[in-house]
Amino acid sequence: MSEYNVENTKSQMRKGFLEFPVLLIIGAKAAYAPDILKELKKANLLVVEGTLYPLLSRLKRFGLVEYSWQESSNGPPRKIYTITVAGKELIQQLEASWKSLDSSVNTLIKHYEKSN
Repeated sequence: MSEYNVENTKSQMRKGFLEFPVLLIIGAKAAYAPDILKELKKANLLVVEGTLYPLLSRLKRFGLVEYSWQESSNGPPRKIYTITVAGKELIQQLEASWKSLDSSVNTLIKHYEKSN
């Protein structure tokens, strides 16, 4: 019998909602990809570049973020990401959904803790 892979489940949980924290970061302040990674790390959401860049491309493709090139004193120009109106609207929808989901899961956690 094989052992349950809890790390895989935790990874899938993070991937399933990663757009929301990325939009929150960009929505708070225009940001470069490395800055987004730093903010995610500060929030204890460890994400690698190989995950972030495709996600940013997807968000751009759907018109939720946009980017512009800015000159850098340390090297080549860099993409700075900003939120769009559609991105702000999505944040509001995701926030409501997140709060509902958070409440539901916390209710179940409390139920579990009382029974143990």
